[in-house]
Amino acid sequence: MKRWTYGGFTLVELLVVIATIALLLAILMPALHRARRQAMSVVCRSNLRQWGAIFKMYTDGSEGHLPKQEFYAMAMCEPWMYWMRHYSAGTEGIRCCPLAVKLANPSGQPDGSMRNSVGSTFVAWGKLKPPLKDGLAKDYYYSSYGMNSWLSVPDRGGRIIVGGPQISMANNFWETVNVGMASNVPLFLDSWWWCAWVKDTDTPPQYDGENTQFPCGCRNSIHRFCINRHDGFVNAVFMDYSVRMVGLKQLWTLRWHREFNTANSWTRAGRVGVNQWPQWMRRFKDY
Repeated sequence: MKRWTYGGFTLVELLVVIATIALLLAILMPALHRARRQAMSVVCRSNLRQWGAIFKMYTDGSEGHLPKQEFYAMAMCEPWMYWMRHYSAGTEGIRCCPLAVKLANPSGQPDGSMRNSVGSTFVAWGKLKPPLKDGLAKDYYYSSYGMNSWLSVPDRGGRIIVGGPQISMANNFWETVNVGMASNVPLFLDSWWWCAWVKDTDTPPQYDGENTQFPCGCRNSIHRFCINRHDGFVNAVFMDYSVRMVGLKQLWTLRWHREFNTANSWTRAGRVGVNQWPQWMRRFKDY
């Protein structure tokens, strides 16, 4: 009688195959993760490019002038979504970076407090109740992007009062988009809050997402933009409507307002030392 023999894997061979597959996955998964994050970063920049186009429509309609600061009970909700409400219908799909689509307060404000609407590195700020005078608003305000607050025309006799202390005189404000070196003046950036009054004396956050100065403090408001959302970078759109990635340390070299010192003590021109940066930022590129 003919005897049939059946081939098959031995236990050792099977373990070798499993180990090989596990090794390949260990090698490939980080690369796939990086590719996924890079793709999301590209979408994020596309979102900002569209916000830049919307902002341009606004300024074109006002002969290049930037919005005027107005103060009332819900002033903290006022800027960019309120200013551009006539041009931004149907923008729900571009309000958030794909890496920060979760909302800090998805049900809206129950008590008028804004602290529960503060975002973080990977969480969008909002929802915030629109101003009562915004009759066109059909939904709460929310986003994972923030605006440079110096992009306005000051009110109250040329002084801005935020959270009590006077923080600026009128000559710091841009007031118009018709300025030199517009490619270094930021409009919108990745952020955990809707705006920031960045000053050249601002110091870096001690950890990623630090928000100890919120809600009323304006000291160190650069923290709102200095978040590790894109592997050492944030995305930004500038006053010339260009869009690019900005290194976290590079934030101190941008022209936030007219009198901003771009060679301040947190730049290479200002001779910042590596050990002056918080530990979590030391590995990032210097500028």
